[in-house]
Amino acid sequence: MILVLNGPNLNRLGLREPDVYGSQTLEDLERLCEGWGAELGTAVTCRQSNYEGQLLEWIQDAEEHGFSGIVLNPGALTHYSYALRDAIAGQRLPVVEVHISNVDAREEFRHRSVTAAVCRGKISGLGFLGYRLAMEALLEGEAP
Repeated sequence: MILVLNGPNLNRLGLREPDVYGSQTLEDLERLCEGWGAELGTAVTCRQSNYEGQLLEWIQDAEEHGFSGIVLNPGALTHYSYALRDAIAGQRLPVVEVHISNVDAREEFRHRSVTAAVCRGKISGLGFLGYRLAMEALLEGEAP
């Protein structure tokens, strides 16, 4: 069972900067993830929060709720949340960091991830497909 977590502002997909993130919504992404999970033979639970503490709790509690891995798009928390980094490092499940846009081709502040170093891998710039690739990597037991 895979947990897909989306951080701040991802609830605004389809409305927020469609030239960067496209016109599909968070609900579209969640439906895709659930469908991909079914194709890959695993259940997928999707959650989104604009609140750092909520994401921390979901990460900390994931293993005890039966999840085997986490796909995480931390949004802007990627670049400065040491609390999120520590939550990932402080639990045993593999985490793959995903970004819809190519963060390395954007503003300078987006080029550094404080969370990537404690994740199994990082996928950036492949749109929603990155989530499927992250799920496949988790199920294969290998980083992308």
